[in-house]
Amino acid sequence: MLLGIPCAIRPAPGLSSSASSCWGSVMEVVLLHGLLLLLPLAALLLYRYNATFHYFCKVAFFNCWITAMATLLSPFAALRGRSVENMKLLRAAILPLKHLYGIKMQVWGLEHLNTEEPYVIVSNHQAALDLMGMVEVIPDGCVPVAKKELLYMGTVGWACWLSGIIFIDRCKREDAINVISQTARTMRREKLRVWIFPEGTRNQDKSMLPFKRGAFHLAVQAQVPIFPIVFSPYWDFFSSKEKKFTSGTCTIQILPKVETQGLSSTDVPRLTETVRQAMADAFAEMSASCCGDQSAEHPQCPHCAGAGAGAGRGTGSPQCEENTTGTSN
Repeated sequence: MLLGIPCAIRPAPGLSSSASSCWGSVMEVVLLHGLLLLLPLAALLLYRYNATFHYFCKVAFFNCWITAMATLLSPFAALRGRSVENMKLLRAAILPLKHLYGIKMQVWGLEHLNTEEPYVIVSNHQAALDLMGMVEVIPDGCVPVAKKELLYMGTVGWACWLSGIIFIDRCKREDAINVISQTARTMRREKLRVWIFPEGTRNQDKSMLPFKRGAFHLAVQAQVPIFPIVFSPYWDFFSSKEKKFTSGTCTIQILPKVETQGLSSTDVPRLTETVRQAMADAFAEMSASCCGDQSAEHPQCPHCAGAGAGAGRGTGSPQCEENTTGTSN
């Protein structure tokens, strides 16, 4: 027997056909074992020296982490039932990712969220990495608004539903309007906070997309303030177009609140543009900082303080489309 492979070799001077076959089997096993040993080495070399392979490995790990955490935590969340308190479990599951990826989070203006009142948070949406920034600053009693398709993504959808996440059917405008009305009543009754991405889709361009108005209709109906939050560009360490994913720093800037008391639905277009312009200005300044034009420790941009005054002027009028809410991908 050679390496666990039975064979019979007669003591004849020449190799028989059975012995030759046995030796061939041994060589196949040796080659197979060699290939199995080389594959991890090749993968490590690709991960180290090939940016595209490095990118896909990190993205795959991100998705696997989210799925695994949702699967593990869903039974514990189910014991409590559908509740916004389960968002704390999701937050705890996502927070370690910044350490695993070597992404440093800097937060400016966190004191603005130190209030007990309900409010609407609006932020720009660049990639799935926004989840890491969201859990860094998301307050207690706050739930995101997401597209309804997320509900059908297995244990991830189940975990989101158990956490009280609000789902919007972007293809049915009337249903979306009804959800906004119901959410406005819940916000007033339960002092709920809601997080919405008003761009409605991921955007890694150098400027923000026109905002959908659903978040602003919600704030006006509930008569609650709006807190704009801006994530700095990821260009230095992440790009789905360039297949780049390295370590880096993400800056999160929380702008002063924008009041909606006394506003009506007719004020929503102006309100939308006021908030968008304040966020676009902050994003542009943070973009310049990322490019080295400014110090990373510069103070909060002065124009942001005027966000609540309604003096901002928009760069374009967002159209009322079927997706009026602006939901996360």
